[in-house]
Amino acid sequence: MSLKDPPIKKYRREEQSSDESENDDKYIPYIPVKERKKQQLLKVGRIIQLTAEASASTAAKSSSENEHDEELNEEVWGRKFNISLLDQHTELKKLAEAKKVSAVEKQLKEEEKILESVAEKKALMGVAELAKGIQYEEPIKTSWRPPRYLLAMPAYKREEIRDNLNILVEGDDVTVPIKSFKEMKFPKPILSALEKKNIKKPTPIQVQGIPTVLSGRDLIGIAFTGSGKTLVFVLPIIMFCVEQELRLPFIRNEGPYGLIICPSRELAKQTHEIIQYYCKALHQGGLPEIRSCLAIGGVPVTEAMEVIQKGTHIMVATPGRLMDMLDKKMVTLSVCRYLCMDEADRMIDMGFEEDVRTIFSFFRGQRQTLLFSATMPKKIQNFARSALVKPVTINVGRAGAASMNVIQDVEYVKQEAKIVYMLECLQRTAPPVLVFAEKKQDVDAIHEYLLLKGVEAVAIHGGKDQEERSRAVEAFRKQQKDVLVATDVASKGLDFPDVQHVINYDMPDDVENYVHRIGRTGRSGINKGLATTFINKSTEQSVLLDLKHLLIEAKQRVPAFLGELCSETEKYLDVGDTQGCSYCGGLGHRITDCPKLEAVQSKQASNIGRRDYLSNTAADY
Repeated sequence: MSLKDPPIKKYRREEQSSDESENDDKYIPYIPVKERKKQQLLKVGRIIQLTAEASASTAAKSSSENEHDEELNEEVWGRKFNISLLDQHTELKKLAEAKKVSAVEKQLKEEEKILESVAEKKALMGVAELAKGIQYEEPIKTSWRPPRYLLAMPAYKREEIRDNLNILVEGDDVTVPIKSFKEMKFPKPILSALEKKNIKKPTPIQVQGIPTVLSGRDLIGIAFTGSGKTLVFVLPIIMFCVEQELRLPFIRNEGPYGLIICPSRELAKQTHEIIQYYCKALHQGGLPEIRSCLAIGGVPVTEAMEVIQKGTHIMVATPGRLMDMLDKKMVTLSVCRYLCMDEADRMIDMGFEEDVRTIFSFFRGQRQTLLFSATMPKKIQNFARSALVKPVTINVGRAGAASMNVIQDVEYVKQEAKIVYMLECLQRTAPPVLVFAEKKQDVDAIHEYLLLKGVEAVAIHGGKDQEERSRAVEAFRKQQKDVLVATDVASKGLDFPDVQHVINYDMPDDVENYVHRIGRTGRSGINKGLATTFINKSTEQSVLLDLKHLLIEAKQRVPAFLGELCSETEKYLDVGDTQGCSYCGGLGHRITDCPKLEAVQSKQASNIGRRDYLSNTAADY
């Protein structure tokens, strides 16, 4: 090329290079835009239908593509690439749904594995029964029978009664529901004693529960707080004891025939007073005297021993004191045929599980076992069934649900402003008012502050002696004091019929405790109650999520700051047979995120490490 030749333009160079490439043997085909888009879509995996077709076409394609192959390819894929945005959106939606379903299935499988791994393998039975392989096949027989016209009631009518009262029943040959105390065949002294207490007709749990217990069946009773569960096990045991006393009077040091175990001293004392009330009414009506004793910590054993030496029919006890008396052979369970565990799940949660298992070993024969609580997750129910014979499960409402008679008010209050704001809250309703706090020092601080402000207040917690605790509860119950400040020792089972307002100074770590706390108001379905709860940044998010879903379930107002909370697993909450966590019953999380399970596992792990360390050090010396 000479200097005089004109410069070659870019397009001429391109043409020249293209001409040269035509003659080249090693021809690399050009990939069209459509083909590249198709490959990109396949790589990303956004359209389901393309995946199958792409794999088929890739296998069929040869390494060198000619023009004919490209035309065929356009026929196969052209229409797919020309789909509208609406169609693409529909495809993407289908894919998202498919992914969601697979994620839900994965979640449920994972939960089943976790629940199986934490399920109690050891049956809730006595050591001797386990060792000898003793298993009772049939429930205990009793002399009680329902009226004949009720026995003749067809099955669909029984179901109608249960449906109307929202009673859910599981079990074989369930006894007919009975809607009046008179038809339950209680004697006149009991009926008149009930009327004096303004109890005219049975509550739903009593309608199905009392006939079930009277017929000798083992029972798991679940109903919201204040629904009258105590009478379900108190009235039948009194009648059984009257029957035993009439047949053959109890002699010295004999008994008890019935044993009732409660998790707290206050609840045991309250249950004992209820038993004494009805036993006294029977004795005044001309029936034999039924003796009952109270065995709780903080009270001298001599008080219980005086009754035991005369021959006792019913014993109400806390696990610690009962274990002590059994170990020292102060009392025997050789003739005991009736066992009731009130607030059973709380007892197991509080670490009394091994004590309960040991207590079972002191029985000398089959017993009728009853378990009651307002909050009993499936895990506890399945565990408890190992000790029961053909049990009947009676459920009035969801286990762990809040009472519908309580208006729940949740407020965001800064930590430093709580105690001052509480004074304003006290003025919302007339006394008596219950104030709950988590820590003992908070209870003492609130109590002292209220006294300084001229409020008639009393306080109870585990650090106070039993005499002081009993005095405080009695003064509050008789309305000599306006406010009772307490930890969770006062939250389970205690009955204060006139309490209109419960204030949660702080949100408990466990939503089950919250349900028990607010259940101290709005009891027996007569009055509405108010529950005010203070929360702030110090409250755990997992507990707040449980609280949020509890409010939604009870159709309560959910504050904006609570409504904004959302967890990763929330989209799975309503999937499957159960709602929420199958371990603790909380609605705001699943078992995979359960803080309670995590705490239990951490404790077990730390105990294992500590035990190994201690055994090693012992071996060294």
